[in-house]
Amino acid sequence: MLTSIAVILRIISNSVANLYQKIASEKESSIIINLYAYFIMSVLCVIPAFFVDWAQFTFEFWLNVLFAGMLCTVGTVALIEALKVGELSVLAPINSYKCIIGLLSAFVLLGELPSVKEFLCMFFIVLGSYFVLETGGERFRLKLFLRRDISLRIFALLCSGVEASFLKKIIVLSSYKISLILWCFSGFVCSLIIFAVYNSFGKKLSVSLPVNLYKDCSIIAFMLIIMQLTTNYVFSKMSVGVALSLFQLSSLVSLYFGYKVYHEKEIVKKLVGTVIMIVSAVIILVG
Repeated sequence: MLTSIAVILRIISNSVANLYQKIASEKESSIIINLYAYFIMSVLCVIPAFFVDWAQFTFEFWLNVLFAGMLCTVGTVALIEALKVGELSVLAPINSYKCIIGLLSAFVLLGELPSVKEFLCMFFIVLGSYFVLETGGERFRLKLFLRRDISLRIFALLCSGVEASFLKKIIVLSSYKISLILWCFSGFVCSLIIFAVYNSFGKKLSVSLPVNLYKDCSIIAFMLIIMQLTTNYVFSKMSVGVALSLFQLSSLVSLYFGYKVYHEKEIVKKLVGTVIMIVSAVIILVG
């Protein structure tokens, strides 16, 4: 029962966070939004952190934390940038491509040939994306995947896909609660690093946040904490593949937000494509 509630909360909080990330990105840099969101989450984790014996963890454990934090931070910045220029109802279903990336990487790196069922599911994911992407007057072509919003979204899901493995290791070696604290702290540290690097080589960003964005960043932080806490809890109770398949349902919530808040067009066609992609992804992930 508790696991089911955690899955539902994860689905809703992820979509709400994406909505407010899109709203905030229209007013401020994605790097600053990400930095402040992680700062707020880190502040909330300070007191719980005093009750953890940090000396018990090995060097390998902290290495996993570092990799997870960097992947999460870079992936979130890429996601916010994608949301800034793209539509919620287009970018959310793209998450189903994580399955194809996983199968292709297993083939290239491990020599694992996809089964006939997996080939069929990949075909249906591409077919579903045809309905999702061939909207707004654009024809479905491979060049669409080079479009800024879509390429950034795919890069973000690549980061989150690899991050999930590191998170699972961290949870196994500690607990889902400790993993949340470390996720917030490492995300903040990595966000500071990205901010410093960007200011060194690119356009100067002000560390101050406009007053009208404090509310948005606070909502993003609150939703991300709920999302990550429930993600960690679900990962501790079931396999990553099954959990990720259930999380695909957040695409439907984002589809609704895209229609209701931004009045995005051709929503029925996108809904058909999204359902096809979700079902195919679930078949692959659950096996």
